[in-house]
Amino acid sequence: MRWLLVLAMLPLAVAGQYTLYTCTVTSKGYVVGAKLPPSGIFVKSDTGPWRHVGFNLPFLSALDYDPMDPSTVYVAAGNGLLRVSERGERWKILTGSDVTELLDVSVDRNAPGTIYFSHTAGIQVSHDRGGTWHDASSGLRRKYTAAIRVDRRRSGVLVAGNEEGIFRSEDGGKQWRLAGAAGFQVLHIEQSPHDPCYWLAATEGGGLFVSTDCGVSFEGNGNLGVGRNLYDIAFDPSSANRIAVAGWGPGVAITEDRGKTWQLRNSGLPAPAVWSVAFDPATPGRIYASVHEEALYVSSDNGLRWAKDGLEGSAVFRMKFVPEGPRP
Repeated sequence: MRWLLVLAMLPLAVAGQYTLYTCTVTSKGYVVGAKLPPSGIFVKSDTGPWRHVGFNLPFLSALDYDPMDPSTVYVAAGNGLLRVSERGERWKILTGSDVTELLDVSVDRNAPGTIYFSHTAGIQVSHDRGGTWHDASSGLRRKYTAAIRVDRRRSGVLVAGNEEGIFRSEDGGKQWRLAGAAGFQVLHIEQSPHDPCYWLAATEGGGLFVSTDCGVSFEGNGNLGVGRNLYDIAFDPSSANRIAVAGWGPGVAITEDRGKTWQLRNSGLPAPAVWSVAFDPATPGRIYASVHEEALYVSSDNGLRWAKDGLEGSAVFRMKFVPEGPRP
């Protein structure tokens, strides 16, 4: 019976405990005036097919989930911030008609009910799960903000990216100061799940910028993507040193040494025009990439070889693996 005891002590498998959510527009071959092809949120479990949930929306740019209730997802959309609950079955707009063109959303893991979103006119915050909203971009001279993240270590510590660089706030957006990438449009920001003091930011033309001091300052991280647009960053949950970056020109680039060197991994992709990437937290080695107006592709060997996985003719602007139960 000893082998039963040993099996009981092994960690449980995590396969099937996540659902992949995508912000998708199906635009290939679309003609103005024609019926809009299925666009919006598509979801996929580990064992199921792709499924379109909710309404047909052509502009969804980002999403994040409520850590207290992962069945509730907040989506940055063209017509406002959406709360999508019951695994995509119920939708509600949480903002008024004065708020449009949302670009990013981030939920504060250390302050239940606190949500930040960025849009073309700045940053707003809610402390009551979207019931009321307040401006959080005072002090930012340029309001167009493509990226916003809340530090997972401490409530109210924010890192945002706009047309003038990367900015940091330690008081929930009341005051901001420049942290790096001065003069570059910042398109995306991510914090490592392994080392909370390691951050990466993707820019338009300036390449990658890295912070090793908890987001206080950012410096350039080599020549990857310089002169091109980098749109997404994904940290591998199973490896502290493996990171993927997506862009137009580089396609998919992966580092195995935490950004010291990068390799382009586009074998099997029809074009190096990639909007987004995501590592599957339940299956080490599996990574997804969205090629513009082609399809979503999957690799089982960290990008060495790719195969089509579905969502033909689409562009997936952002995707996220959402746990099927509460996570710390």
